[in-house]
This record gives sequence, C-alpha cells and structure tokens, in this order.
Amino acid sequence: MRQYAAQREAIRRARGRSAILVRGSAAYADSLEIAGQISAALNVRLFSEVQVAHMQRGAGRVAPTRIPYPIDAALETLADIDVLVLVGAPEPVAFFAYPGKPGRLVHKGCQVLTLAAHGEDLKSALEALRDELGIKSSQAAPLAKAVPDEGRPSGALTEDAISVIVAQKLPDNAIVCDEGITSARRFFSLSEQSAPHDFMMNTGGAIGIGIPLSIGAAIACPDRKVLNLQADGSGMYTVQGLWTQARENLDIITIIFANRTYAVLHGEMRNVGVQTIGENARRMLDLDNPSLDWVSMAKGMGVEAARALYLRGVHRSPQPRLVASRPLLIEAVI
Repeated sequence: MRQYAAQREAIRRARGRSAILVRGSAAYADSLEIAGQISAALNVRLFSEVQVAHMQRGAGRVAPTRIPYPIDAALETLADIDVLVLVGAPEPVAFFAYPGKPGRLVHKGCQVLTLAAHGEDLKSALEALRDELGIKSSQAAPLAKAVPDEGRPSGALTEDAISVIVAQKLPDNAIVCDEGITSARRFFSLSEQSAPHDFMMNTGGAIGIGIPLSIGAAIACPDRKVLNLQADGSGMYTVQGLWTQARENLDIITIIFANRTYAVLHGEMRNVGVQTIGENARRMLDLDNPSLDWVSMAKGMGVEAARALYLRGVHRSPQPRLVASRPLLIEAVI
C-alpha cells in the first residue's frame, strides 16, 4: 500500500491550518465520510472545488465548504491554509486572469500535496491517510450543519426565494443540475440539509450545459426526479434540448431564472475594471429586446410550461408538482 508519511507530517505540523480538497469520486458520500473523520479528528478544513462536477449531498452526509467563485472571497477563504492536500483535484486557481489579482488561490507559502490524482482509487487513498494519521474508523464525521431557517417566502418571486423553496421541497434521491449561474448562487449552501441528493453543475466557462446535463441524468437514472436550475441566457444555447425531453418523456423539471440578462458577464466586466459599459455592449449582455418567452418556446417543443411571478399556493403541498413524471418547465420571472 502506498505510504502517506509526507501528508501525515505536513497535516500534523500545520496544527489546524491544513485542508483537504476533494473532487470526483472523493465527493461521493462514502469518501466524504472518511474525509470528514480526518477533518473532525485533526481540525482539518474540508473543501470542494468552485465548480462541482458531481457531489452527493444532503441531510446525513458530510458537506465540504465550496471555495467561492469571486476571487476576493476565494483568497480570503484560503488565506490561513498552510497545507493543502489534493484528492482527485488540481490546485485551485482563479477562474479568470483578473488585473492585479493572483492566479493561485493559496498563499505563496502554502504547501500543496497530492494524495491521489483523478483516475486513482480516491476512497482507498483517504482510508490509507486516515490510518496513517492514527484515526480510528469509528471516528464520528461532522454531518451537514443546519442551515438558517428561511421561513416560507411570500410575495413576488426573487432568486433567493426560488433557491429556498427548491431546497425545502427537494424530493429524496433527486438529481440537481445547477446552471443557475448568479441567480442560484445560494442554493448550494441552502441545500446542505435538503433530502439526500446528487448535485452537478457547470464546470467551465462555456455555458448551456444545464438542459443537456439534465437529459443525461434522466436517461441514466429514469427512476429519479431531475431538477434543472437554469439561467435564461445560458439556456438559450441549448434550448433545443427541451424537444428531446418531450420526445423521450423524461422526468425533468426545468426552472428558468428569468432575469432577462447575462448577469454574470456584467459582473465580470466590473471585475476586470470596466465600471460603465456603452449602450451597444449593454444590449449584447441583456435579454430584454425582445424579452424571451420560455413558456411559448417550451410548449412549442412539447414540454408543459407555466410562468410564475408570485409565491401563491407553493406551500400547500410538501412537494408540489414533484410527483409528475413528464417534463415540466417553470419560467420564474425575477
């Protein structure tokens, strides 16, 4: 068996200033439990990447802290980490080359060690590290912490209200495909105590994966409910996937965050120092001339659809409309 003396000594020397970064199969429930045992026993922080390809989450499972997307928040999160152990993950870097900002997210003196690389047996590597550190297999792992009680949102729809409702009403063993971009930014933290589920999201700079990702999930797991949290601008790149949902009668609910703009691109313009953009640039980043009609587009491709502007009646059932097995699209105007 491979020995992990270097990782063991580095973690012990760091005295609470070390972290484990998981990716791939290391983000599955059984591997996360082992990583959680190490975290609890030696005060080791547990992180996931900014863009999560696949993670098993929800009540009763260990929940890593997701490294924030905004560069300043990511740097702050990792500022006190002196030893970073990679499990199936590369070293974290900034998403873009921001003027005056570092590309590496860990500080210059941080020691970065690879426990196991992508394609290797990540669970066995974590077990071996646990044994190397002298931690018993009976060690309790920290389970997902309770998220703040957001109550029952009411009134006009907001992006936060949508995330709260979905997190509260997520059915057991669902698959969540998240391409909500800026609009669904709080769903990840809000869903820590949701019913156990699998979570996948956009992992790169190209957009449009949400609809086809949900199709792949529904075909692979026909007995599970699939929810796609979809930004409207990103969804336009692969809108034809709705026709496939209807043709194959897939069990998918697509929730469109209809904010009528590429909000993430507005934010990135500010991040690179552009505080004011011209009218032509604004028109390229907004989706309001003409406004998109997702209900008509979905119905035109055979998917049942409805538009939501207010929170009325959504709390009458524990899981409203989550029992239907045919594709459904909800255009949530925010």
